[in-house]
Amino acid sequence: MKKKYLTVACVVFIAGITHAQKLFSTKTGQISFYAGTPLEDVRAINNETDSKMLQKNGQIIFSVLVKGFVFANALMQDHFNENYMESTKFPKADFKGFITNINAVDFDKDGIYNISAGGDLTIHGITQKVNLNGTLEVKGDNIILLSKFKIALKDFDVTGNYIGTKIAPEVEITVNCKYE
Repeated sequence: MKKKYLTVACVVFIAGITHAQKLFSTKTGQISFYAGTPLEDVRAINNETDSKMLQKNGQIIFSVLVKGFVFANALMQDHFNENYMESTKFPKADFKGFITNINAVDFDKDGIYNISAGGDLTIHGITQKVNLNGTLEVKGDNIILLSKFKIALKDFDVTGNYIGTKIAPEVEITVNCKYE
């Protein structure tokens, strides 16, 4: 009889831990960027962003394959991968950090919440500390994260002949992830 109660207590305890640490994830998040200038429209989108977020402590991770960015111009895409991002040598970009004000989000109430995150952004093999702002929308069982921020290419050792003329030295990145 004691064994039965112990088993039930363990199951309830584990279920409580699992609920308290709800993990939201997606493999179809969207990251896009714009690095255009008056001479050239440079933009691309990647719809295969892998991201996970822990509700309890706000830990958040994004990972994206650099070759997954799609451009309207195939030649521009080739140059991006070969000459600028060296995607064979640096195949992934990622962010690992925490939503610093996760306690301001009520996951049981639909709404849009302003959030801030801090962590390590790794692009082109270079890691930089960043602080980002965005929103987290609670919509039933779904969570939608939106953020827009800028980075300087030089901070990530991205170099090339056209940076500053056809390619902006500062890139605007947009993140749009729907978690389940």
